[in-house]
Amino acid sequence: MPIQKNISFNITIYNAIEELSDNDKMLMSAAVQARKKAYAPYSDFFVGAAVLLENGEIVEGNNQENASYPSGLCAERVAVFYAGAKYPGMGIKAIAISASSLNHVVSEPVAPCGNCRQSISEYEFRQKKPIRILLMGETGSVIECKSLGDLLPLGFNSSYLK
Repeated sequence: MPIQKNISFNITIYNAIEELSDNDKMLMSAAVQARKKAYAPYSDFFVGAAVLLENGEIVEGNNQENASYPSGLCAERVAVFYAGAKYPGMGIKAIAISASSLNHVVSEPVAPCGNCRQSISEYEFRQKKPIRILLMGETGSVIECKSLGDLLPLGFNSSYLK
């Protein structure tokens, strides 16, 4: 007899960035500043990410597009990979992500793509601690997820390779 399970998670929705704690406001502000420096001449869609490390450092990244679309890289992976390169073995506490567009106002929080979720999941699995995710457009509400695992249930990890 098959077993049916329901996978669910809770999010916290803040009406605006002003409702965040001072530390989370600072992290999201870093993501917004990173977003403003993104290289997105093809999509006109700008994304910034700020990674808060356990040592208190904040590492930023933004999307980097390329005329050969698969060659570009998302903001989240730029930030996480840079954190891993600059501070190897340092745990990630949280990631803030902000997006905007030249074509319309992004007033809803934007979640990471599947590739970014998988990449962040690798770090969460490796450190055996959740990574909080803060999501925001350029205006409006902010969504907080307690763990990347919430955004990628049943994720693939290194335990399957052993």
